[in-house]
Parts: sequence; structure tokens; C-alpha cells
Amino acid sequence: MSAANRQSVESDTRLLNDMPILRRKWQAALEPGETLPRYENVLLGSLGRLADHLVLLKCDNGAFTVSRTGRYVQNWLGDARWDIPLDALRPDCATALTGAASNSIANNHPYLASAHCVQAGMVRTYDVLALPTLSRWAGTLVGVYVNERATEYNLIDAIFCKTDDGVISLSTVRDPAGRPFDFQVVHHNQAAARLLGVEEGSLLWQRLGNSDHLLCSEEVMERLVAAVANEFGDQFELEYGDQSLRLRLSAFGDIVSVVISDVTSFKRRDASFRLLFDSNPMPMWALDPETMDFVRVNDAAVQHYGYARETFLRMKVQEIWPDDERVSYTRALREAGDISQSEHPWRHVRADGTEISALTFGRRLMIEGREGYLVVVVDITERRKAEARIAHMALHDGLTNLANRALHQRWLAEALESANAVGNRVAALCIDLDLFKNVNDSFGHLIGDRLLEQVADRLRSRVAGNNLAARLGGDEFSIILTDDTSPTHVSQFAGDLIRTLSAPYEIDDNEVIIGASVGIALSPGDGASSAELMRNADIALYRAKEDGRGTHRFFEREMDQQVQRRREMELDLRRAFASSEFELYYQPLVEIASDKISGFEALLRWPHPGKGMISPAEFIPLAEEMGLIGPLGEWVLREACKEAVKWPLEIKVAVNLSPVQFRSRNLVQVVISALANSGLAPKRLELEITESVFLAETEANLAILHQLRELGVSISLDDFGTGYSSLSYLRSFPFDKIKIDRSFVKDLAKRSDCGAIVRAISGLGRSLNITTTAEGVETTEQLDWLRAEGCNEVQGFLFSGARPADEVGQLLFRFGARASRAA
Repeated sequence: MSAANRQSVESDTRLLNDMPILRRKWQAALEPGETLPRYENVLLGSLGRLADHLVLLKCDNGAFTVSRTGRYVQNWLGDARWDIPLDALRPDCATALTGAASNSIANNHPYLASAHCVQAGMVRTYDVLALPTLSRWAGTLVGVYVNERATEYNLIDAIFCKTDDGVISLSTVRDPAGRPFDFQVVHHNQAAARLLGVEEGSLLWQRLGNSDHLLCSEEVMERLVAAVANEFGDQFELEYGDQSLRLRLSAFGDIVSVVISDVTSFKRRDASFRLLFDSNPMPMWALDPETMDFVRVNDAAVQHYGYARETFLRMKVQEIWPDDERVSYTRALREAGDISQSEHPWRHVRADGTEISALTFGRRLMIEGREGYLVVVVDITERRKAEARIAHMALHDGLTNLANRALHQRWLAEALESANAVGNRVAALCIDLDLFKNVNDSFGHLIGDRLLEQVADRLRSRVAGNNLAARLGGDEFSIILTDDTSPTHVSQFAGDLIRTLSAPYEIDDNEVIIGASVGIALSPGDGASSAELMRNADIALYRAKEDGRGTHRFFEREMDQQVQRRREMELDLRRAFASSEFELYYQPLVEIASDKISGFEALLRWPHPGKGMISPAEFIPLAEEMGLIGPLGEWVLREACKEAVKWPLEIKVAVNLSPVQFRSRNLVQVVISALANSGLAPKRLELEITESVFLAETEANLAILHQLRELGVSISLDDFGTGYSSLSYLRSFPFDKIKIDRSFVKDLAKRSDCGAIVRAISGLGRSLNITTTAEGVETTEQLDWLRAEGCNEVQGFLFSGARPADEVGQLLFRFGARASRAA
């Protein structure tokens, strides 16, 4: 090391040691309780050589002014002026001083920074230590110590040495005629030697004509000569060993600059991209983001959209968009970032004019050396159709495709909200099909479903505009009317609807006839909410069915009171059954020939604790609808058998069976259990059924009747003569007894047709060896008529009404029955 260099290093080391001294001096001058030391205690006094390296900055509202500079700092700044704004100095120095001073004031503590300054192509690094202080006359003063580090480097060399690209400068060698024929290397960086595969020292000052590497090839030499001759730039790629190299030539006079870049990895990525793009099963294309032209399309896009590749590449992307979306889609694409994903499906038009729904995923990238926008397309047309089908199914009935209950409720709520806001009405119609159950029972559920589909078609033909038809379940339908809801129009609409639904249906060569009943409620008088309006329409429907079906009824407040009474009775019925409030009364059956009691009919009675005796005609139908008749009928059967076993052996007990009990399919077991638990002989039990048992599931019910008959019990047909086909029932099953309805007995002495009917039934019984019993006998005149017509048995108030079980013995004694008892 030379003496001069050694002296310079020693000086730098000595100055570097000054920074800790300044820090300690600043810390020692800091008085307790103060945030900054006094200026005079830190920066005045025997600083010696340190003063040359200091610049004193005065701070005023965040702006700095140069108050004093030492000689070293003046050389560094290239400016010896004082009392000037700091930003009047060289930007690189001013920036370093401002940053250090600002941070020291913000922290109330010395702050060390670095500054990099470029002069004559050389980069020098300086340490900058800022010391904040307080001054009595100038507020805040910052003393900044500046000193250069020993290292410096050439900026240009640093850039060219560190880059991965090879940089070579060539001097042109001309022949005597002045034509370029060779080139000499006058400068190169390390990367150039590495990319060319030669030793670093072997390139400099060598002629290409005497060397053996890439630049010496015939193609490169020709391009170099052309570049010098015409003074233009050139760019091309070559394969060199296992490398792909890109060469950029720039000629200025006889000097040619060659930049060599290794694009091997890029080429491999491009090859991978091509493979991924061309062979991808997803439709993909590349767009020019400025012109919106297709620049590349893969095979999947060609196949999916139906355009030939050549056609595709002549098109703009707007051409696959529908006309009504082009403005919004263009704006969306212009605003797309480097990476985009469509939030909503795009509508695309294929070559055949059909539309698809597509999700798109886009990314900006370089494609074949130019900026492009790569788009991947996912066709979700079928998925959207499936989603639409699912959404439709969620709101529509699967069988009829009418609105279901969920859509009906939503529609009605929205219609009421709109109508209430402007003072209009909404009509809610509840529709129930009359005799639909008979269709299911007679023809099967398949025909029943076909019938419901045709009913739905007829409803659709009647409903249009802002009105809605819905299937609520089973054979229950509803219509919401909002267009014209005057009572007159709604009444006319309901009447026409009933006639439409009641017209015969043709299903698989079967003529099916049903009817319809309609209940109507009008908002706001019959309800302002959807729940209240539908509840009242349903109440009106119940009244329409009670009034004979095939008609329509508007809701009336009295109907609601009846419903409340019905609900109250339902609660009372359940409580009565749970509390064992029911009782059995017994009415005697008298044999006309012997004038003796042959049996008793067990009749259910309900002595309500608060309302007194309630008529069976009132609570029995309700018990059937509630599903309570099954357990209640089983209780009646057990109690009747248990009581009858106490009577004389020849006295029977008759128990009525509801048609509902036949549906449970355990009726035979119930009868067997009642007989077994009571010990009553089967021949002493008589079961009375009505002809309605034959209206539904005839074969199954006949099978049950035969099973009961095999047990030894008697089967009686009650209310004979009031049905549609009573005589056919006698052919279907060998009844033990038929009971003549009281309606024929009542006017027996007054109307000849009643006498004729009684005579015919009695004769029929004698011919078929079936006992005939007349109900409702109240006068001796009626009894004489029945005796004369050959009736076997009578029952009515002429003999006795229904009496409690403890009065049976008195009745037997009065009629002189034999007193024999069961064992």
C-alpha cells in the first residue's frame, strides 16, 4: 500500500471514530428533564477538525436553512454559501441532509443516515449524523456531521457487471475500399463471456474473424455488417448449444453495441404455454387489449363456438356478444385489471346464433412478444338451466306445475302490500274438488294424478294477468285475483270456475266427473294479512261444502264464530275422551211377533259438564274428521260387550261401526279383543254398518265383513233405502239384518209411497231370509202398519228411548223377558 493511500485510510478511520464522540458529547450535554441539549454545550467549543465536517441547519416550521458550513462540507456540497434555504443546494445532498435532520428532530435523538452521491460517473457514499439541539436565539438547530466512506465505484461498470445480459462493444474493421468486413471487441462485461461460453480474458481486443463463438457465425456477421452499413438496430434469436439467445444490435458510426439475453427459460415457458393453451379442453383465446381483436384461439374455442379458426382470428370480441350487451361488456373489459374474474355470467353468441352463459377468467401477459389478454371460458349454460329448474321446482308443484304453497304465500303477501298501499282489494279463493277421493278409490291414484293435471290446465286457462293459480296440496287449490276484485266480478268468476272444473274429464277412455267448491275472502275487510285472508277463505270453503258442495260462498263473520265453536268442541272432545266423560245408553229392539226385547242398540252419549247432553249428530261427524272415532269406537265396542255379558243369554247388543273404522285395517282384531276380554259369545254381538262403507275400497271392506261374519257376529245394514244402490249391497254381502230408515216409518200412515217402500223391503227380507227392523217407531198406528207388512223387529220411542245401563234390567222386566242370565 502506498504512503498516500495509507494516510487516507488512517484519516477515514480517525473520522469514523469521531461519530461516537459526538454522540457521547450530545448525551452528556442533555440536562435532566429536558428533551434536547443546548446548542452551545454541544456544538461550540474545541471541536477542532470536526468543525470542517459540520453543517449547521436552522429549523423554522419544518423548513431548514443552512446557517454555517465547514470547509469539508462546502467541498461536498459544491457550494460555500450560508443563510440559504437547504433546498437551494444539490438535490442529492439536500435530500440526505433533510431526511437526517427531520428524523433527529422527530425522535429528539441523534440520527445516522447514509447518502449516495454521483459525481463524474462515480458513486460515493457518505455517513450523515444529525444532532438536534436547542438555541436561545434560533429555536431548534441541527448540527449535521458529514464524512465520506473509503469505498467508491464506477456506476456504469457496476450496472454492466451486475446485469445478467451480456454487453459487448464492437469496433468496425473496414477494407481498403471502406467496406466493413470484420469487428473487434473493445469492451464487454462478465455476462457476455459466460453466455458465449469463452474465458473472460480471451474476448477483449479480439477480432471476430479470428475467433470461434456465436458472434463469429455467418448469420451474425451478416447482420452486424448490415447494421453498420445502414446504421439501424436489429433484434433476432438464435439457438446456441442448449441455450436460446436473443441479440439486440445498435449501430452508431463504426461502433456496434451488442446485448445478448438468455431467453431459454422464457422460450420453455412459452412452449409450455402453447401446450397448455392449444391442448386445453377449456375454450381459451388471447385478445389485443387495445383493438379487441382475437389474436389466438385454441381448438376447444373453435369447436365450442362453431367459428372456423380463420374466421375467429378476423373477428373482434364484441362480435360474440349480444347487441344489447356490447356497450356494458366493452366498458367492463376496458376496466378489467391485470387479473379478472367475472362476477356474473356473460352472454356469448355462437356461430349458429344460440346463446350460452359463460364465466370468464382473464389475465394480462406477454403472448408471442406482445401484450395480450388471455381469457379462459367456462360454459355454465346447463348449470344455469339446472339452477333455474331447481329454483322453479322450489316454487312450483311437481305434478301440476302450478305455483306451490311457498310461491302462493309470497305472491299473496306482495299483492296485499301493493293493494293496501293504494287502497285496492285482493281476492283469495280456496278451491276444493268434490268427489275427488272417490276417483282415487275407484280408478287408482294414477288416474287421480292425471285428473289433477287436467284440473290445473283448466285453472291456468281461467287465470291471466296479475292473478295466480296454485296447488296447496292434495286436491286443494287456490287462486289470487288482483285485477278486478269487485264482489260481483269475483262471484261471477267463481261460478264460471266451478262450471269449468265440473265439466266431464276424459282420462284413458274413462269419463270422470267431479265438482268443485269455492270459498272467497276479500281484503282488507276479510283480512289485511295473507294468513288471515287465507284462513277466512278456508272458512268460507267449509261453509260452501256444508251447503251442498258445487257452490261458492263469501266469508262472513258469523262463519268465524262457527269455526271458533267447532274448535272449542274439538278441544272438549279430546278432553272428554281423556277424562272418560262418554257414556253408553241402550235402546231396546223389540220382536213384533213375541212383543219381547230381542236386543239393545248401544248409543254413545256425551254429558258435557258445562253444556249438558250434546247430540251425537253434532259430535260424531267431528270425531270422524278429527281421527278420534277409531279409539272412541273401540271403547264403545269394549264397553258394550262388557255390559251385554250381564244380560240374559238370548239378548243381543248392537254396536254401530263408522266407515272410518274400516280404514284402520285392525277392526277384526278390535272385535276379537272386545269379545275375548268380556267373555261375550260372538252370536250375541250385532255390528251395524251404513252403506257408505261400500263407497270406498269396496273389496277391502267386503273382506273385513266376511272375516267378522266368520267370527260368528251378525252384520246389520243400517238406514237401508237412503243410498244410491242399496240392492246391489245385498248382492255383495249376505246381511243378517236390514234396518228400515226412520224417514219411511215417519209418514207410513200418511203417504202411500212410504207404505209401498216398507212393504217392498219387508218382502225382500223374507225372500232373502234377512231380518228387517224398522227404526223410529213412535205410534201404535205405525206399529200396526209394520206388523201388517211383515216387519220382524221395531225400535223407537213407542217402546223406550235410549236408557242408561242401570235401567236395562227394568226394561227387560217390563217386557217380560226371560230372566236367564249368562254364566
